Amino acid sequence: MTFTLHKTALAAALLVSLTGCARTEKVKADPAQEAPPPAKIENAPDPSIVTVDKPERFPVVAAAEYNAATELSVTGQVFPDVSKTIPVVSLSTGRVVEIHARLGDEVKKGQLLLKIRSSDISGAYSDYRKAVVDEVLARTQLERAKLLLDKGAIAAKDYEVAVDTEDKAKVDVETTEERLKLLGVTPANPTPVVDIFAPASGVIIEQNITASGGVKTLDNSPNLFTIADLSSIWVVCDVYENQLPNIHMGEYADIKLAAYPNETFHGRISNIGPILDPNLRTAKVRLELQNNGKFRSGMFVTAVFKGEKKEMLASVPATAILHLHDRDWVYTPMENGKFKRLEVSGGAMLPGNMQEIRSGLKPGTQVVANALILQNAGEQ
Repeated sequence: MTFTLHKTALAAALLVSLTGCARTEKVKADPAQEAPPPAKIENAPDPSIVTVDKPERFPVVAAAEYNAATELSVTGQVFPDVSKTIPVVSLSTGRVVEIHARLGDEVKKGQLLLKIRSSDISGAYSDYRKAVVDEVLARTQLERAKLLLDKGAIAAKDYEVAVDTEDKAKVDVETTEERLKLLGVTPANPTPVVDIFAPASGVIIEQNITASGGVKTLDNSPNLFTIADLSSIWVVCDVYENQLPNIHMGEYADIKLAAYPNETFHGRISNIGPILDPNLRTAKVRLELQNNGKFRSGMFVTAVFKGEKKEMLASVPATAILHLHDRDWVYTPMENGKFKRLEVSGGAMLPGNMQEIRSGLKPGTQVVANALILQNAGEQ
């Protein structure tokens, strides 16, 4: 009886264990069900395509043909005309005691720029006074020798020696007087302070001296000031060697300034550099033009050279070009009321409110006549 009860309990325990395993197998998750759902890839709309209702509201025109001269656009920089750039120097060494002009000032010829206290004046004035005294003595001796010669008291050769001495004394006086003038003073006013005046009218573009600064000799000192006449200036451009055949002496180029984008200036080619930059492979091309006051030394410019050959370009109404983000765009029609935006390079304005297209569009291509209206309609 007892054996039978133990056997029954063992069978029940085994049944429970098997049932638990079966349940465990059923509860175990399916890996396929735990995986994330597959990503749905949706194509983002093309920002260059505009879809509108009733596309017939936006008339289109065909780009016309336009024969234009070939153009070469390069960058350059404004420089003063070297032939009208004058240095301000001093032949007297010393120390600056006063400055009456500064960098960037416009000065007139003869205007006082600075004063220098120089010890060179003392030595030069001393030599001048000695030369004057020697000349007085030589003149007196010559007069005496002439009187004695008339009375037969001296030989003619002694009189000739007196004449020679007087002539040399006069030369010494003239030389020492000229030296004083070169140093900036006159014999009648031998002041130790030298006034330095502007040698020409113009603008001070360089200053290498300050108050109480030392002035050295010419061989080891920079210019005190540099004055430039900016009534005419140079524009120096870098042109690559493969573009040089399009540049010719005496021709004119259109010049644009970033400060005045709506104005065009004209400069004449006066020099094409005979030496290329070994690193950039460019030659310096110099343009000369009159300055109306808007050109400043150091400005960057854009110069456009027009060649003799003609090229076929497209031209469209000015309203067909959309200026967006510093770029030029046009819209071309597509199917189902869609228009595609194309980037182009706009050129010069033409008669009849037309504008040339330098690149990005071929003649005959259909474009929207008013790109701004279409752009606003697409954004609504």
